[in-house]
Amino acid sequence: MHTAIQYVRYGSPYELFVENAKRSGPFTMTDEHYHRYYEIYYLHAGNRLYFIHDQTYPVEQGDLVFINKQVLHKTLQATSAAHERTIIHFNEAISGSLSQPLQELMLRPFNRHGFVLRLPYQQQLAIDQLIRKMIHEIGQREPGFELIAKLAVQELLVTTARNLQDSLLVPAQSETAIHGKIFEIVRHINHHFSEPLRLNDLAQQYFISPHYLSRMFKAVTGFAFSDYIVLTRIKEAQRLLQETAKSISDIAIQTGFDNFSHFGKSFKRVTQLSPREYRKKMS
Repeated sequence: MHTAIQYVRYGSPYELFVENAKRSGPFTMTDEHYHRYYEIYYLHAGNRLYFIHDQTYPVEQGDLVFINKQVLHKTLQATSAAHERTIIHFNEAISGSLSQPLQELMLRPFNRHGFVLRLPYQQQLAIDQLIRKMIHEIGQREPGFELIAKLAVQELLVTTARNLQDSLLVPAQSETAIHGKIFEIVRHINHHFSEPLRLNDLAQQYFISPHYLSRMFKAVTGFAFSDYIVLTRIKEAQRLLQETAKSISDIAIQTGFDNFSHFGKSFKRVTQLSPREYRKKMS
């Protein structure tokens, strides 16, 4: 089935990036996804599933998703294939010279337990109008549209922060027995990524066949079993390269890689940089 896609986009994620996409057919994110900037995901129409950290959440029209830095996430197809969404990426520069209390207010939606937010209906309508106005400005490219886009994101953040108490935190997807088991395995990986993790061993530990585990892990999370382990390890390796003076070989061992060459190749595949280049860039 052919999927028609319409895009409107602007900017850079390390300052401000906005992208609106309308899709008429099935879509699941294919790239390996976590990043060093904040993300807001807004669903204008349709419904989606969103795997975040260690669980999958149902996302409906009007929902906002707040993804903090370095949190693994991936969108999946739900019951309706056609959908429209807007994503916003930004870093601390969005708050410019604002006071510390205002900066903390704007980031409050990212610093709470829960990822998917359902605002009261009136605020939901206001947010939808605000985002559509921003997309219109970006599409028209009239003088000063960049400032309007930045102000719109600031208003979105403040409005959301003000209404957190009255908003619904959308719970994770209702767990069938197999969903519960897969999320348990995900949490095991998140806590034991530095140890040997093999499909057959975990299948035996959780009383499930290796083939079924592999298939259901992909269906529930959107990630292949081995890819999820590698991404979790590389994410921790990035942190250690940036925050410590440990040698690259020690970091490879500490993050669960028993082969230094495999570590280097995996790191470059995910980050497009070698570990040494990444440390130099981050310093």
